[in-house]
Amino acid sequence: MLERAFAEAVEHAENNDETTARVLEAAYELFRRMGIRRTSMEDVARQAGVSRITVYRRFTTKDALVEQVIRREFRRYFDQFLLDIREARTVADRVEIGFASSLRAIRQNPLIGGLMVAEPDLVVPSLVGDGGRTMTTVSRFVASRLRLEQRAGNVAHDVDVELVAEMMVRVSTSFLVTPSNLIDLDDDEQVRRIARRFLVPMLEPPAPH
Repeated sequence: MLERAFAEAVEHAENNDETTARVLEAAYELFRRMGIRRTSMEDVARQAGVSRITVYRRFTTKDALVEQVIRREFRRYFDQFLLDIREARTVADRVEIGFASSLRAIRQNPLIGGLMVAEPDLVVPSLVGDGGRTMTTVSRFVASRLRLEQRAGNVAHDVDVELVAEMMVRVSTSFLVTPSNLIDLDDDEQVRRIARRFLVPMLEPPAPH
């Protein structure tokens, strides 16, 4: 799911027909207000103003509908990440802004952030209990940005960007799954200071042996 969301964000793909878009928006609103478990396909059809058959023609199961809705939200996250880092002048600034943007986008997302509070047993396992697939996909996204920095000469070529990306994503995931008692994740400046102190140094070339 995340791999497709990542690909769509990079390719700016959005090819839903009008009825499918209405169903997805209806499901999003109901999932956000009522939660996934309490929302039925019939509820979604009623909210979208279409028949239940129409919903099932586009999404054969509720799980398929849930996947599409969450995938759309992660695509928005990837899009927002790319938008936010455009303001940065240096690679260090992009790391700081990207780290803060990632935490803010997920935690403040009305659906994903809300589900992490209301129905964490549905969301948290998808972040940490899927054999590493979710973190691998997000790590690929971050690594792709770091490779661009390497090509631009902003990061040394002997920096292992795949490893750095994974470490950055693991730190972010840890904060999302287990909020800190020391760091206010709603304070962007504090979050950026953490990135400046602990994440930016990961981009330095390895010390000679």
